[in-house]
Amino acid sequence: MKLIFIGPPGSGKGTQAKRLAAQHGVPHISTGDMLREAIAGGTELGRQAAPIMASGALVSDELMLGIIDERLAKPDAQRGFILDGFPRTLVQAEKLDTIVGDSKGNGSGNGAGGLRVLQLLVPDEAIVKRISLRRSCPTCGAIYHLESAPPAVDTVCDREGAALIARPDDNETAVRKRLEAFHRQTLPVATFYKAKQLLREVDGVGPVDEVFERIEKSLS
Repeated sequence: MKLIFIGPPGSGKGTQAKRLAAQHGVPHISTGDMLREAIAGGTELGRQAAPIMASGALVSDELMLGIIDERLAKPDAQRGFILDGFPRTLVQAEKLDTIVGDSKGNGSGNGAGGLRVLQLLVPDEAIVKRISLRRSCPTCGAIYHLESAPPAVDTVCDREGAALIARPDDNETAVRKRLEAFHRQTLPVATFYKAKQLLREVDGVGPVDEVFERIEKSLS
């Protein structure tokens, strides 16, 4: 499985991608997670990305392409992968073709290299509400939603017992800026893959299990 997940920030694509990756035995590659780890670790990449992410803007194509090229070369990605948060621009989409091989559509919804693209559809206002109530574990990275998927004990991670936190970029101003950037730069990526007959659209509104069933059905 070589799958690209497209969806606005807060659409649930990270949660669904992790579940799908575990089911199919391929790595879940989240550019957002990789950038946040770099920021937390104080790496050179992290220092470059921190102010960009805090403002809700997108990291440069050159920086992201370097990260992805390096990650897809690792042994665990040779059987397949699920890309979450990449490509976000047309430049990234076009360059990704040279990394994973030609992905021209053949009418069956699969590229020549087995590449498939899934887009989760969620309205902007639902996204803003979701993200304002999102919390994550600083230890294991587990994500909770205080309304739809809360922890067993209020504001404490079920697995680690650590106090849950809100990400620095999970505020309404930054979220709306990220949504604006998504619509401007990333939706053309969906059009790009639609023209190649690789794109499947899935309604991302509803309980996590129901959305996952829709995703599995769209990929079968």
